[in-house]
Amino acid sequence: MLERSRSHFPMTTTRRDFLLNAGSGFGGIALASLMAKEQHASAASGERGRSANPLASKETHFAPRARRVIWLFMHGGPSHVDLFDPKPELTRLAGQTLPESFGEVMTRRKVAANPLLPAIKPFRPHGESGLEISDFLPHIGECADELCVLRGCHGDSVNHPQSVYQMNTGSILIGRPSVGAWVAYGLGTENQNLPAFVVLPDPGNGVKGGPPAWGSGYLPATFQGTMMRPGKSPLLYLQPPEGITSERQRRLLAFVQKSNERHLAERDFDDQLAARINAYELAFRMQTQAPDVVDLRGESASTLNMYGIGETETDEFGTRCLLARRMIERGVRFVQLYSGDTNGWDAHNNVLENHSTMSRRTDKPVAGLLRDLRQRGLFDDTLVIWGGEFGRMPMSEQGRGRDHNPWGYTVWLAGAGVRSGFVHGATDPVGLRAAEGKVHVHDLHATILHLLGFNHEQLTYFHNGRDERLTDVAGNVVREILA
Repeated sequence: MLERSRSHFPMTTTRRDFLLNAGSGFGGIALASLMAKEQHASAASGERGRSANPLASKETHFAPRARRVIWLFMHGGPSHVDLFDPKPELTRLAGQTLPESFGEVMTRRKVAANPLLPAIKPFRPHGESGLEISDFLPHIGECADELCVLRGCHGDSVNHPQSVYQMNTGSILIGRPSVGAWVAYGLGTENQNLPAFVVLPDPGNGVKGGPPAWGSGYLPATFQGTMMRPGKSPLLYLQPPEGITSERQRRLLAFVQKSNERHLAERDFDDQLAARINAYELAFRMQTQAPDVVDLRGESASTLNMYGIGETETDEFGTRCLLARRMIERGVRFVQLYSGDTNGWDAHNNVLENHSTMSRRTDKPVAGLLRDLRQRGLFDDTLVIWGGEFGRMPMSEQGRGRDHNPWGYTVWLAGAGVRSGFVHGATDPVGLRAAEGKVHVHDLHATILHLLGFNHEQLTYFHNGRDERLTDVAGNVVREILA
């Protein structure tokens, strides 16, 4: 009887009930606010199809020193103590175990017990700067006065996939946007007929960690890297099928585009779908310009020779270096070339054999790229980066090899905005750990963005309730290397 009376004559709402119900409503209001902010961020980045072009050229926070980037990624971990970081003390202590004065080295104590292995080839001073570079790289040695060598770099993982992710995305964990994706998001492209971010992988069996290394993470998928295939046909299906005229293809694409946009609107502008729609449109536009980019027949014989094209060992990597120059020349913002497949520079067994092979493939093309950029007037506003996911140990492995070393290694920069013929930082006397002028991966990324005209703390994307950025909550610009 009491229950029935309550159903017909509800009790007056108490203040406590009101506050309880209202409190639940506040959560909804907060959620709506967060969703609105995220939708605003998405719309600002051009996520909503053709209503805004996500790759339109954008303004930077301040005047940039670099307009574009070519990243030469030496996959597998090149040995800094054998290439760019001479260590006389390592030579003096050759054959001995690591002195106890270096303290705790790693959890794998047996590695520390391996004898120290001196540099495999001699170092020599080059150019007016006297920069010391190994005999592994004679052609890059001739470009010593163009290089800014960071000898105090360090990261956080001893494993390949995690270190590849960190060097590319700032995190050892999978799923964050790559540097190239952030640059595409921040800058857009100068040529609407080509992608903003292009990846040129090694023709071998892939990269440890795979495509997430050049993915867009939580950024709209439009900003992920566009991969060009190795070999003579970097892009498939550039020509329409036989019997399909350009006008007919345009009408067909317009119909598909209109249907896709209606489909997209019904699904609240799904990011992956929006990216696919934009990709269809970009693919059509690329048919007019991409064939010219990959056609090297107009290059002079002297240019082809500069890159080592036509020579057995350098032809493949030299071709990709030349393609990189041709792409940035036509407005692509970020090009990343990989040297080395899942093995690459990973010299566990024999540094001499491994680094001789990898150096012969890349040394002349890299030097050719630097010279070509200079003679074409592109060097002063193009940032060139050379490095791997980590370096290698001063101790030997299996007698003639070296294990992974994320605690101290070398990356060099050249071109826009950096000092030339300059060395910053140092590892300890045997090359084990970064000791002076330390540059963490976050610092390197902050510096790259600075050279491109961005404050790394302000280039953000709202995701899951927070403003995310490439450098997370760390990173300092390495101002000592700025020209």
